[in-house]
Amino acid sequence: MAEAILYAAFCGVCITVLKELNSIVSEPYMDEPFHVPQAQSYCRGEFLTWDPKITTPPGLYVMSLLLKRVFMFKCTLPMLRLTTVLALLSLPPVLTHLLCFHKRIRPPSSLLAPSIEAVILGGFPIAWFFGLLYYTEAPSLVFVVWTAVAASQDRHWLAALLGLISCTFRQTNVIWVLYAYASSQLMYLRFRRAAPGAPPPRKLHDPPALAAGPGDLVRSVLSAPVLLEDILPSLVPYTLVLAVFGAFVVWNGGIVLGDKANHIPAFHVPQLYYFIAFATAFGWPILVSGPGGPHSLSRDVWYRMFGNARRILITAGLSILMAVTVKLFTIHHPFLLADNRHYTFYLWRRIYMFHPLVPYVLIPAYIACGWAWFLRVGREQTLLQTLVLPVFIIPTLLPTPLLEPRYFLIPYILLRSQVVETPRWALALEGVWYAAINAVTMGVFLYLPRGDIRFMW
Repeated sequence: MAEAILYAAFCGVCITVLKELNSIVSEPYMDEPFHVPQAQSYCRGEFLTWDPKITTPPGLYVMSLLLKRVFMFKCTLPMLRLTTVLALLSLPPVLTHLLCFHKRIRPPSSLLAPSIEAVILGGFPIAWFFGLLYYTEAPSLVFVVWTAVAASQDRHWLAALLGLISCTFRQTNVIWVLYAYASSQLMYLRFRRAAPGAPPPRKLHDPPALAAGPGDLVRSVLSAPVLLEDILPSLVPYTLVLAVFGAFVVWNGGIVLGDKANHIPAFHVPQLYYFIAFATAFGWPILVSGPGGPHSLSRDVWYRMFGNARRILITAGLSILMAVTVKLFTIHHPFLLADNRHYTFYLWRRIYMFHPLVPYVLIPAYIACGWAWFLRVGREQTLLQTLVLPVFIIPTLLPTPLLEPRYFLIPYILLRSQVVETPRWALALEGVWYAAINAVTMGVFLYLPRGDIRFMW
């Protein structure tokens, strides 16, 4: 009952804020001037019309067209925004199944009563803010999560189809399609049992994350080849997605669809550091809620970094390596430096550019945050289950030259969903934290413009 009431409140707040947004911001804003006319062209049946400034495939516009055909939606700005809000409203039910997969519990039977944790996570500020505008973020996230859920249920053909649909919103989602497969197979190998009378199945060396060492990772890799025949049949549907994606890249001459001059892939190593800082800034209520609380977490992080001479040497070596990557691969993207409508503009200028040493001073904090998340997520997972997400985050973020919170959305949701033990006080604190951020950012966007400028993520 409480779950249904909270979800109804979530839906009511979203619709109320959308109505207020439409009354105040009655013209397309920021990226909407590109997306809205393109969607309206599709609604008129002009499928060969394409704005060369648009970098993503037409999934968002096809979604609006389908809603127009099925529910007689008009392709006006308020109704187009409603289509992405509908995706936002569908996020908690889908997240419920993903959270239940990691907790190894049965999800609720009713879609109208998603878990309290899923509703709170559905209000994650980046997803919530852009879910109220005509952007690709909300539907892209929903289909990625749905792909992971279908894969976790061994419905791999459905997962491949959903993954292919997710790529029509953002082409880089192909990486998350592979993540969904890999995550599902690690869980399958961990918990599978032999049939009655059959010999015990071959095991992947995959010890509990917090008890594992570097040697265990090597043994895990070496033990994997003999298990390929057990997991390759499930890979077949995903290879078709890869084939379609490969054909698109060949046809398009690259991954980016349009405006290629301003979206050239780059080797942007510090982007990984920005993500871990981002995840910690938003997810700290859950991060510190493990057994023993903040004190236990800080003590464990300190031990992992400085617990003995070997760990001190590893931390020092890693710090030096990270300092080199900060020096060689930090990118001052012209969009970041010029567009003062985004919070990242002020973050970059007032923190990262405050003094030349600031990016280097932050390195120990990045390492500490990385260990904190490893310790929190790895409590109920194996070594490979804990490391598989970072492996897929790297090719997602490494080529992106622009510091943009939207790029961190899917990685954060997938990371946060792996936290199994979530005390009620931590969920309440997380909900209050997200709500406060949402109230401030949407309030500033709606009620504190500076001329024609509205500030946003």
